[in-house]
Amino acid sequence: MSEPALLDPSPVADPPSTGRRGLTARGTLINSLFAAFLGFLNFARALIVAALLTASEFGVWTIIFVTLVLLIAVKSSLVSDKYIQQSEPDQVKAFQKAFTLDLASSVVLALVMLVLAPLIGLMYGRGELVAPTLVIALMIPGLSLQMPIWIFYRRMQFVRQRVLQAVDPLVAIAVTVSLIVAGMGYWGLVIGTVAGAWAGGIIAVINCPIPLRLRFERETLRHYVSFSGPLLIAMLSAMVMAQASVISAEAALGLAGAGAIGLAATFREYTSRLEYLLNQTMYPAVCRVVDRAELLFEVSVKSNRLSMMWGVPFGIGVALFIPDLVEFLLGPSWQDAVIVLQAFGLAAALDQIGLNWSVFYRAVGRTRPIAIVAVWAMIAFLLTGVPLLLTVGLGGYAIGIGAATVVSLLLRAHYLRLLFPRMHLGRHALRALGPVAPAVGVVFAARALESGERTAGVAIAEMAVFVLVTALITLIAERRLLSEVWGYVRGRSPGIALSGPPDATVERV
Repeated sequence: MSEPALLDPSPVADPPSTGRRGLTARGTLINSLFAAFLGFLNFARALIVAALLTASEFGVWTIIFVTLVLLIAVKSSLVSDKYIQQSEPDQVKAFQKAFTLDLASSVVLALVMLVLAPLIGLMYGRGELVAPTLVIALMIPGLSLQMPIWIFYRRMQFVRQRVLQAVDPLVAIAVTVSLIVAGMGYWGLVIGTVAGAWAGGIIAVINCPIPLRLRFERETLRHYVSFSGPLLIAMLSAMVMAQASVISAEAALGLAGAGAIGLAATFREYTSRLEYLLNQTMYPAVCRVVDRAELLFEVSVKSNRLSMMWGVPFGIGVALFIPDLVEFLLGPSWQDAVIVLQAFGLAAALDQIGLNWSVFYRAVGRTRPIAIVAVWAMIAFLLTGVPLLLTVGLGGYAIGIGAATVVSLLLRAHYLRLLFPRMHLGRHALRALGPVAPAVGVVFAARALESGERTAGVAIAEMAVFVLVTALITLIAERRLLSEVWGYVRGRSPGIALSGPPDATVERV
């Protein structure tokens, strides 16, 4: 029997014909495939750009990009999560009100970027930062035009969502690499980023199933502010950490230091990509079963296990093999970045534990804990990372990142236990380390037996062994969970509760 429309009772809705469980499992697969493809392209772009640009040139881009990406994160926290969580009877009006608020926030943030441009130049004492920062501000309104993609996300129409979302990064990658190869330096990154945002926005508007109209209501604004205020605080905390990192690195080590931090952040972002996709896939479904405590607990446990299968091995793999990557691909100008890249890899692996906790707090409308965790992580970093970076160098910065990660992990464990009293993150951590520990042991054993000069071929062979051993043990250890997920992808129901039963009637908390 087909399930009723999950999200939109409006006539523009395209109700899914399968249950939430199948939608969520298939959505995870679809999102993971898109993420693997686009994530690989972004990762390759970062390596190509790092190889073609000097560390100092990459540092210029890092300073600009850190400001931009955090402003974008602020913008996203203001509207999109609440739009997915709301359940207004008229979804046409709900979207138009959300679009109005999102567009207004983009205009404000673009103006903020224009004001920040000369200030950033003065702060770093580098006038060359002003012009590209002014140009990159043009990206932000283009992102608001991509708001129609959230309609398909809310309906859990993941194929349409991901196809439309792919336009931005694909155009950005193509333009960026082409312009850098043509000799435009970091301007290739600036122009490519703006081109991708506007190309994605134009395609999204063309495919929007709801008329784009401006519709403002004070009550709607109040609801969005109440929900999004703590999320904004969390984003601002991240902004302070990122800006403090780059400013301190540039002051202590020059643009090369800022470039090292920027490249390390790229590795960590890639490590968290699957976790982000799982969270994004689950969020629309979780918002509609928030009164099912046992169901939410099972979703939390199993989704975190799925994400750690990827994130923990990748983070540890970065720590193991980043010296080879620098030596054989990036070049000697990045040698000083090895220690911070290794620290980011280990921190990213540790950060996978319980990383999906915010999905459930957002779904139940309790966003204040998210702000609390972010603020305390920021404080931990400012008290350790910044002074150690200025006195010790990148090694001290690595210690600060570790301190912030540990504080965040401890607090998230506390809040997860409040929401799910039976949650034991320690067990999940040990389970995730199970497959990767033997792989690390094999690599260390191989290195102990090596003789002569280390070559790129030897490094590649060790990487392949690490991946194969980890994958094989993971398939054996997690075969039941993987089988359940695959059963849903194939349309069967082996037992994993990724959402409520098809006939469940739920209320929003």
